[in-house]
Amino acid sequence: MKKIYNEVIRETLYYDCLENGLEVYYMPKKSYTNKYAVLGVDFGSNDLDFIPIGESERIRVQEGIAHFLEHKMFEQPDGGNAFDKFSQLGASANAFTSFTMTAYLFSTTDNFMESLDHLIDYVQTPYYTEENVNKEKGIIAQEIKMYEDDPEWNVYFNCLKAMYSKHHANIDIAGSVESINKISPEELYKCYRTFYNPANMKLFVVGDLDVEVLMDTIKKANHKDLDFDKNIRSFMPEEPVGVKQKKIVEEFTVSIPLFYIGYKDVKKPMEPRKALKNEIRSDILFDMIFSESGDLHQILYNDGLLLGNISGGYLSQKDYAYAIASGVSRDPERLKQVVDTYIDELRESGLDRQDFEINKKKKIGGFLKSFDSIAYIANNFLSYRFRGINFLDYLEVLKEISFEDVEDRLNDFFCQEQSVISIVKPKPNN
Repeated sequence: MKKIYNEVIRETLYYDCLENGLEVYYMPKKSYTNKYAVLGVDFGSNDLDFIPIGESERIRVQEGIAHFLEHKMFEQPDGGNAFDKFSQLGASANAFTSFTMTAYLFSTTDNFMESLDHLIDYVQTPYYTEENVNKEKGIIAQEIKMYEDDPEWNVYFNCLKAMYSKHHANIDIAGSVESINKISPEELYKCYRTFYNPANMKLFVVGDLDVEVLMDTIKKANHKDLDFDKNIRSFMPEEPVGVKQKKIVEEFTVSIPLFYIGYKDVKKPMEPRKALKNEIRSDILFDMIFSESGDLHQILYNDGLLLGNISGGYLSQKDYAYAIASGVSRDPERLKQVVDTYIDELRESGLDRQDFEINKKKKIGGFLKSFDSIAYIANNFLSYRFRGINFLDYLEVLKEISFEDVEDRLNDFFCQEQSVISIVKPKPNN
């Protein structure tokens, strides 16, 4: 494996690309008893429109299929469940599907190589039948209904639906009961063969391990009969610059209104390092505006408009980005008016240089502290790598951010015309 040492964060990274295109990363953590592995697939709920490998015609699959496929990967041809073997090995396993990625992971202190062999094997063993697919539909339908009754999920997702009119970010990760009921084994296999090909996957391992034994285990576990293709052709509708609607309000069984304010970013895709710089300066600006120690928080608190703190931040993906500020307020619409006025006045008066330095130092400290978590390192590394960004460059780019970079960002972001608000308010009988 190639060995790379990052002097800024003082971490070593080993890297190799197998013959079938699978990228493997290993970060040693000496004296750590716990070990962690995550196998990521560049396939999330946004990936609905593509040309399957080995075919020439473009297809549109059912909404929620990436999440459905993740659920089905644990069922094995012998009737067993992949979780059972992890339990026998003393490993804790899980999986998740996001808008852009599916990940299969485990952590353990013992039997790591056996657990890693099992992880790679079961993710490369699809098994879909009419019977087991139909059985899963009922399980996922219950999960969807549970989220439909969750005010926190609805206020967040309505914010995305308000911002995006055509991009698939406005579609629920799990899909709908109607869409999942249309999923067939044939459709699942098409998605699996296209996106679960090794060249579209990456493996990240972190812990105190022998590099040669690790690579030998990975190479032996890889199935040789899997097709692989680095150039998957997928499609996304062109998203208009403007937001879809300015406000969505729903009623739920809550005692106090919840709000999500969304800011749609209209910047065009950038090369990876510039995209990382834009993400970091946007996040610093978010903290300067919305942090608990800032002037805006004090104004909202003194006016009785904010209960608790404002949460959120800036999120960037390959083809879209936005910022979200969320919290609890007795009058969310009035709160947004105050936020809009404050940001407009901030553009006139300018940012405070000392405040910038404080927030930048906080971000540096937070990043360095996060490297104590092996799960944080692994999951974030893969997420950024699928965007072409080396997560280990984060601190170096963060240190390069200047006051002027953040001030420039204020001039073209957090604009009222690109903002929306989603509100969940109490039902009248509450």
